[in-house]
Amino acid sequence: MVVKVGIVGLGRLGKIHVENLSKKVYNCELVAATSIVDEELEWAKDELGVQYLYHDFDEMIANDEIDAIFIVSPSSFHPDQVVKALNKNKHVFSEKPLGLSVEDIQAILPVINSSSKKFMLGFMRRFDDSYRYAKEKIDAGEIGDVTLIRCYSIDPSDGMKSFVNFAKNSNSGGIFSDMSIHDIDVIRWFLNSDDAGVDRVWSLGNNVAYPELNDLNELETGAAMMQLADDKIGMLVAGRNAAHGYHVETEIIGTKGTLRIAATPEKNLVQVMNSSGVVRPTSQNFPERFQQAFLSEEQYFIDAVDNNTDIAIKAEDGLYATQVAIALQESYDNKKIIDIKGDH
Repeated sequence: MVVKVGIVGLGRLGKIHVENLSKKVYNCELVAATSIVDEELEWAKDELGVQYLYHDFDEMIANDEIDAIFIVSPSSFHPDQVVKALNKNKHVFSEKPLGLSVEDIQAILPVINSSSKKFMLGFMRRFDDSYRYAKEKIDAGEIGDVTLIRCYSIDPSDGMKSFVNFAKNSNSGGIFSDMSIHDIDVIRWFLNSDDAGVDRVWSLGNNVAYPELNDLNELETGAAMMQLADDKIGMLVAGRNAAHGYHVETEIIGTKGTLRIAATPEKNLVQVMNSSGVVRPTSQNFPERFQQAFLSEEQYFIDAVDNNTDIAIKAEDGLYATQVAIALQESYDNKKIIDIKGDH
């Protein structure tokens, strides 16, 4: 069976999915795309041969030829589009977050969980080879009991000006919902937590290089401490201003050892030795760093649709990650520790 796919959203992240779905994912045919930008639709048609082009999401999901929908639209649209697509008997892959509020996500959980169609949320780090290898080591007990997990997610500084312009017109959901949500999910995944896995949080933030973000209720850099279940510790750093490129790093400390994933976000195995010294090139953006992970998650979803197999990532994973991210923002806004134990 060839799974016929439609996608909504052809921005930077949408184009990653479109390129993969049209060229690299087996048993998949990208047949439709929705965007409000004419140039994006023309690109999908001319460069990728997408057959059906829409400005309206409702028109696309009314197309009976389409088996599955990829939702890569602005985050605030996700809850409504997920429900509409499922109600049109489409399998649904949705990029994170599932919604910008706990209430929005809770409202659509009954529809997702009662549907006969497949649903998956795009937490692609679970499909990254390095993260999967670390997970295997943790589950095998090779570092003993986990005591602390530290995560960095920092975007390259060359994207700061465009983010400032974005923030003037749109709501990112805050730096913790926008950037730390992947780290929150990874922590739950590493610890095999069935719920949010976080008891209380305390967060800080600043805007040093771009103080204009203060007036936009956004952060250039955010940091947080989290008390996890069984007194384990979580530490998060989220930022938008890494001068050297895209910096993603995760360290898991246990009673018998430590795992560190991408301590230096290396582009490849090349060392450059010249008058500047010895330099290791680094990944410059998330499409480059997680290229393999995006492709693996897409193939996983298409295979689940094709073979009618279960999907490990659930809507509840999106609910719990968003709940923690919102608590982190609340902690920063109110300058206090937020206790969320018992809320999940």
